[in-house]
Amino acid sequence: MAQLEVDLVDTDGTIWSGEARQVSAPASDGEIGILAGHTPVLSVLRHGEVRVIEAGGTVHRWTVEGGFLSVDADQVTVVVDAAEAVASGTSAR
Repeated sequence: MAQLEVDLVDTDGTIWSGEARQVSAPASDGEIGILAGHTPVLSVLRHGEVRVIEAGGTVHRWTVEGGFLSVDADQVTVVVDAAEAVASGTSAR
């Protein structure tokens, strides 16, 4: 299965970086889900939850306070104003 290269950063630096099979984020006009092969996109984020699901099913979640998300050639960059970990290490179905 194709993977995404994901970087989640804030003003202090990298929060999480690695490979994932899916990224979900609170876009300004609704929830956006990213899988490998997604078309390029740039989106403003609102307050909500960013979720990263690794290939093995491990789910990482953060509450974010806005920012933006960029997707290009299976590279996902999420830049947020602030983030707080919600839960880590849970398994996706």
